[in-house]
Amino acid sequence: MAKTQNHNHATDIAPSERLQALLEVVSSYIEHYHGGWVRLVSFDGKVLKVELGGACSSCPLTETTLHGWVEGTVRQFFPEIERVEAV
Repeated sequence: MAKTQNHNHATDIAPSERLQALLEVVSSYIEHYHGGWVRLVSFDGKVLKVELGGACSSCPLTETTLHGWVEGTVRQFFPEIERVEAV
């Protein structure tokens, strides 16, 4: 018996494209509620490099945003990522 898929979204999207889409969602939340943003700089399959800007550039909680929100969210969907770095 053939197994059927129980979803209606694309499953053949490259990891870098899925990661970009995820970061856009995280960034929109940060922009809306805190006036900052996050952008993907590079991703090599193991290390994600991002840029934090807007209100995040001068905020004393930038490291919390990076490792709590950004890295925490990314790791839920990409557990293979070893590090998230701000550049």
